[in-house]
Amino acid sequence: MGSVVDPPHGTSPTLALVHPTEEEKLIQLNLNGSEWKGALSLPVYLRREEVLSSQALTRDGGITYWILVDQDAKSNPLDPTSSARLPLASCETLRKKALVWQDGKTQETITHGIGSVFCAPHLRGRKYAQRMMQELGKVLQTHQTSEKHECLFSILFSDIGKKFYADYGWEPFSSSHISIPGVPSPSVDPTGLPKAKPLHEGDLEELCKLDEALLRKSFQARPKGSPTAVALLPDIDTIRWHHARENFVGTELHGKAPQIKGAMVGSEVGKRVWCYWTRMWYNSNASEAKGNTLHILRVVIEDQESQAPTEETVAALASLLSMAQHQAEEWKAEEVEAWNPSPALVQAAQRLDSSAKLIHRDRESIASLMWYPEHEGPISEKIDWVGNEKYGWC
Repeated sequence: MGSVVDPPHGTSPTLALVHPTEEEKLIQLNLNGSEWKGALSLPVYLRREEVLSSQALTRDGGITYWILVDQDAKSNPLDPTSSARLPLASCETLRKKALVWQDGKTQETITHGIGSVFCAPHLRGRKYAQRMMQELGKVLQTHQTSEKHECLFSILFSDIGKKFYADYGWEPFSSSHISIPGVPSPSVDPTGLPKAKPLHEGDLEELCKLDEALLRKSFQARPKGSPTAVALLPDIDTIRWHHARENFVGTELHGKAPQIKGAMVGSEVGKRVWCYWTRMWYNSNASEAKGNTLHILRVVIEDQESQAPTEETVAALASLLSMAQHQAEEWKAEEVEAWNPSPALVQAAQRLDSSAKLIHRDRESIASLMWYPEHEGPISEKIDWVGNEKYGWC
């Protein structure tokens, strides 16, 4: 049996990946809150997690909690009076809808996004997180699958570089971004840009349905012989999960939830350009912007026929980013950031900030994917991750 002085090593055959009780889940939330509560106090962080677990994306099994335990332990060595097992490491997974294109066929699948990977400081050094990821990679291939919906891959976003998770099967994919200041530059004249209108919560469901249809259409149009492609569906449940987080934290820090959730240029269906965003606050001082970011969740250009960036498209995107800057300024965000931007979006950002450059991340938010079908060698160069944007983060 493990003890405080000599707990079992991560290679022990007595360790198992299980689902926690409510008491065990609360133990881990209290511990990991020190790293992930951001601008919130611990009690408020716990309430936020409760709110996020009751969204349409996470209800009815949408979120699954996991802990690594020692099955041979007769009691919790850190608290022998507790009925809770000692969580040696923990994480959670979100079930998401996905598309996979292979050999000319598009398949509707599910994927699991892994988040909140955690091992308490007093338990580190024994390879518990490593063991948990080994077990999790195997389990997720069949977790919540059915005859209609396979799980062909799982994902995570590493904040500890590219190597750790790659060692257990989650290969790093392109993880770049471009950012511009959260305050509009006085040297930039926005009057020459097309007019953007704000998007509110009530606008999003219809746009998400259109976005899904455009994504499916692009998959069906992939030329034969193209590499395998995967995409998380940017559905309304996913976007609302992000906004539930934003609304909760915004209300706690600023006394209200943001109403403007994105922007659109154009009015003719099929010719419009639009995006959604979310604000993430890490600074507990609500009057300061330092450390806070307005993230562009998703950018959509409805006219998919044009491959090269046109002046019209770049100007439209610049207008969207300009509105995002004004929202960032109002809501105390230091910067506006877009993940894996297209060449047109890079040009648009540089129109507002000539010093903006494409940054290739090597430490934080590294998009990583485990591919379950049989394959030889690395897969990151053999699979196109379409729409690898912030909306997929979890």
